[in-house]
Amino acid sequence: MEKNSNLIYYEGCGRKRRTEVGPKSEDCMNPDSAVIAAFKVFQQELDTKHDKYERLVKISRDVTIESKRTIFLLHRVTSVPDVEEILNEADVKLDSVRQKIGQIAEELRGEDLHQFHRAFTPGIQEYVEAVSFHHFIRHRTLVSLEEINARLVFMRENKGVGEVTCPGPCVLTFQITPTDYLLGVADLTGELMRMCISSVGNGDMDTPFQLGGFLREIHDGFSYIGNTGPYEVSKKLHTLRQSLGKVEDACYTLRVRGSEIPKHMLADVFSSRAAHLDPDDAMA
Repeated sequence: MEKNSNLIYYEGCGRKRRTEVGPKSEDCMNPDSAVIAAFKVFQQELDTKHDKYERLVKISRDVTIESKRTIFLLHRVTSVPDVEEILNEADVKLDSVRQKIGQIAEELRGEDLHQFHRAFTPGIQEYVEAVSFHHFIRHRTLVSLEEINARLVFMRENKGVGEVTCPGPCVLTFQITPTDYLLGVADLTGELMRMCISSVGNGDMDTPFQLGGFLREIHDGFSYIGNTGPYEVSKKLHTLRQSLGKVEDACYTLRVRGSEIPKHMLADVFSSRAAHLDPDDAMA
């Protein structure tokens, strides 16, 4: 290898390569360059977006945790005499979850929702599951997307963010997308299946048949969507069918063999049959 002040020569197999190692162009090192100034602006925009994304992920985790706690609380309705007390306590928890969703709406003020959708969609799906479970226990019907969105209206003080200004408190709304709603309802079927087994274990022989009819209606609705809907919805359809199959199996056992099996043993029988019918349910 021969070396001079500005060039390096590499001896190769019949070929030479020359690399410049001299001083760089002054334009590239000039801090006042228009190119460097533009990229500094890009850097600031990307850092701001990434920071907002991380904040949304943290809020979504809080929404998921509180929604799961609400679902665990609602499962107690099968074993307590005062169902209304449990529902009122769940209302308080859901109100706190909505306040966290209000923080998401505040972060998204003036932003494109779809740029940050993946950051908060897990929490929103869990919230839909909790709200729909609460609504079913109280009214025995499925809550609509419009009813859920109607509760997601928040009053916030105007901070003068961007160009949007208002003289007093601003009204922020958060609209759950139809896909998140469908995915949350699909997850609801698993909670209804667990509620069915718990009800039988506590001697309630009517709830499984109510749940079976309700799950069949949900399954029929998802079947109309089929492969024409979002990919995530078609994946949830398999789990929905598993939950429906377990509830129908429980109803069949109650109707055919209910008089043969003591009531305190029915839940164990259903749990063992469900594990036998679906050994890979833990992986779903």
